[in-house]
Amino acid sequence: MSNEHRYTNHLIHESSPYLLQHAHNPVDWYPWGPEALEKAQKENKLLIISIGYAACHWCHVMEKESFEDTSVARLMNEKFVSIKVDREERPDLDMLYMHACQLITGGGGWPLNAIALPDGTPIYAGTYFPKEQWMRVLQQVYDFYTQNPEKAREYAQRLKEGIASLEVVHLKKPQRPISREELDSAVLHLLKTQDVKKGGRAGAPKFPMPVNYQFLLTAFYQLKHEQALTVTELTLDNIAHGGIYDHIGGGFARYSVDDAWHVPHFEKMLYDNAQLVSLYSLAFQATRKPLYRKVVYETLRWVEREMTSPENGFYSSLDADSEGEEGRFYVWTAEELKRILGTDADMFMDYYGVTPQGNWEHGKNVLHRTAVQEKIARQYHLSPAELEEKIEALKKKVFEEREKRVRPALDDKMITSWNALMIKGYTDAYRVFGEKQFLEAARSGAQFLLSRVAEKNRLSRNYKNGKAYVDAFLDDYAHTIEAFISLYQATFEESYLHQAEKWMDYALAHFHDTNSGMFFYTSDAHELLVARKMELSDNVIPSSNSVMAKNLYQLGQLLYRDDYLKLPPQMFSNMKNDVIEHPSFYANWALLGCWLLEEPFEIAIVGKEADRLRSEFDQHFLPNVFLLGSTGESSLPLLQNKFVEKQTTIYVCRAKTCKMPVTTVEAALNQLN
Repeated sequence: MSNEHRYTNHLIHESSPYLLQHAHNPVDWYPWGPEALEKAQKENKLLIISIGYAACHWCHVMEKESFEDTSVARLMNEKFVSIKVDREERPDLDMLYMHACQLITGGGGWPLNAIALPDGTPIYAGTYFPKEQWMRVLQQVYDFYTQNPEKAREYAQRLKEGIASLEVVHLKKPQRPISREELDSAVLHLLKTQDVKKGGRAGAPKFPMPVNYQFLLTAFYQLKHEQALTVTELTLDNIAHGGIYDHIGGGFARYSVDDAWHVPHFEKMLYDNAQLVSLYSLAFQATRKPLYRKVVYETLRWVEREMTSPENGFYSSLDADSEGEEGRFYVWTAEELKRILGTDADMFMDYYGVTPQGNWEHGKNVLHRTAVQEKIARQYHLSPAELEEKIEALKKKVFEEREKRVRPALDDKMITSWNALMIKGYTDAYRVFGEKQFLEAARSGAQFLLSRVAEKNRLSRNYKNGKAYVDAFLDDYAHTIEAFISLYQATFEESYLHQAEKWMDYALAHFHDTNSGMFFYTSDAHELLVARKMELSDNVIPSSNSVMAKNLYQLGQLLYRDDYLKLPPQMFSNMKNDVIEHPSFYANWALLGCWLLEEPFEIAIVGKEADRLRSEFDQHFLPNVFLLGSTGESSLPLLQNKFVEKQTTIYVCRAKTCKMPVTTVEAALNQLN
């Protein structure tokens, strides 16, 4: 018992902010581990496995309604062994019990609440339950198990078999990986799902899904799909203008609850923002739209200000709630803005769609842009440039006032895969905009991973309070390898490339399944769960298998590793039908398909001016180009014997064959064409 709290349970010694949120519930929570599992088996009690994350609004609601209620806690403590899981720490457990939930209910979400046999095999799962319904479910499942133990075990066995059968990969004989017609078909399938007025997937809620638009940008470039660019710009414009974007402080909320990007679910996740920085950077590279540059700079200022640790790692998320209310930190009444901005308030409110009655709940307003900028400029007798300057000054006043509010809670654990995505975001932004501070942030983030979560060639999943913990999963290796490949192409420092190679060799040794050609999500050293799963479909974050396939392809090309290059065609062949028929959920695989359709170019830049010429290439959107370079002699096969004193030379190569060397970017681009 704590002197400050009436209740204290077994979560009190955990480091996860989500688990610590529940450490003083009357429910006798355990973390996942031998103690809880052994207790359940010794006492023959069912397990309650409740999974969520720190920024989850409905997780907080269920905690308040049920897990802080002593009558609910009494039922849970007497008849069950209750385990709390942070899904961000243990995505393997989340994947397992989410599949159970999907099989039982046809849907999923968080909080995820599963009931399992003492050995962890699920027999029931659902998401959020109001208090009375939760108590009924617990009693019904308990009665079923105690009165019909054999039937319960038979049902659990069938469910276990169903879980094992989900996302099963069958080895398919590789043929021609994909044709242009098949890729065209995938593009058209994806375009049919899009909202023609507001962009994004039609309907509500709306998730950004960055990899879908990276594929469409590539389709515009490589397959000449004009509509792919139109839809991408429509989507990115509306996201940047909508309430899902934090116009005052930068950064993006998790998703929009409506079909117009207006009202966000207010939590801010590192992984969304990292990928959107990359996407908006690439979109600026392709279109030169100033709006996209502005979004990248504002978002990275937010990352630096609020999401970067003293050790240069990146924190996980900001909560949706503050002071017990969702979105309270971010929304405004008209009266508040008039008090802050005085006579300039009307202009600001017109610009951001603020109304006296409120455009959201309880008279509050979510800032979003709906009016045409030129119209507002004319209304206030300003030029568009003068209007922008004025709005920026007013935003600073609103920001200063907002800083006085109670802040949303910060989840300060640092997840390896999400840190890697942020490193790549900074790297992509550096390559497009040339800001040295972006590169330094990427370098510092990479050094954080090397010094804090890497041990030889093995990674850990999380870092917090000076300690790395939980063995890394496939996505941690996949995204970290990808980030280091990106850093190599931004700096031509070969240490990044060779470190990526070491991690790839480790992943092949411990995650690869030779029967299917794919990778398991857990390594052969992880604890054995009910089923060993694979992550195949691309979601808000691309699947770890698709990222690994692309990593193998890039490393194989850059390092001349034929053993790497033989694997991606097999992996893609296994997924090809899904790519063509359901590209919304296999867009990262489709990007690999673009490489397999037409082998990318390798541009080798050798000489003292290599970095300057690299930056010139990065002014162009070239998704089918891998860059290599050095200022002197290099050990990389493609760069060997290409250094010429007092000259910087560019070699455009494809399939291990190089064209005549040139000395200007313009000449090299002509060779590409």
